[in-house]
Amino acid sequence: MAGGPEIERLIQLLGKLPGLGPRSARRATLHLIKRRDALMRPLAAALEATADTIIACPICGNLDTISPCAVCSDPTRDRSIICVVEDVADLWAIERSQSHRGVYHILGGILSALDGIKPEDLAIDSLVSRASTSEVTEVILAMNATVEGQTTAHYLTDRLAGANARVTRLAHGVPIGGELDYLDEGTLAAALRARRSV
Repeated sequence: MAGGPEIERLIQLLGKLPGLGPRSARRATLHLIKRRDALMRPLAAALEATADTIIACPICGNLDTISPCAVCSDPTRDRSIICVVEDVADLWAIERSQSHRGVYHILGGILSALDGIKPEDLAIDSLVSRASTSEVTEVILAMNATVEGQTTAHYLTDRLAGANARVTRLAHGVPIGGELDYLDEGTLAAALRARRSV
C-alpha cells in the first residue's frame, strides 16, 4: 500500500468503474490528488449532488434530475415515434447521433434465460400500454444485435401485434467505412438480407 487507507479506498472504488482496472484507477487517483482544488473537490460535489437528485423518468425510464426527464418534457419531440432501447446507455448513444427526434422507452435489460431475466422483469407492459394509444404510430426496436437482443425484439414484436403502431427494427449490416474482408459472416449475411434498391 503506497498511500493511506483513504487513497487505497479511492483506488478500489475507481477500479470498479467500467474500463478502469487497478493500474488505470491508480493513475486516475493520482491525477485527482494532484488537482485537488481544480478537479477532485468539484467532482466530489458533482457526484454527491447527482446521487441526491437522480431519478428515473416515470414515462420512459431515463435517468435525469427532473421528472419527467428532459427528453419526455421537450415539446419539440415527436411523441408518435417511440424508440425502445435496453438501457440508458443506449438512449445516450442514439441521442449523440442526433438522428432520432421521437421519444424513448427503456426496457431495463433484455430477456435472458441464462441470467433468469423474464418478461415481467422488464418494462414491457408499460411499453405495450404506451404503444396502444392513438398518438403512437411507430415503435422502433433498437435492440443490440445479440442473440438475447434479437430474442427480445421478437418477443416485443409479438406483444405489440395488437397495437395500431407500426413496429420497425434497426437495420443491420455493413458499417460505414467497413471493409467486407474484415466483417464476420453474421454481419455480411444480415447485410445481404437487408439489401435494397439503389
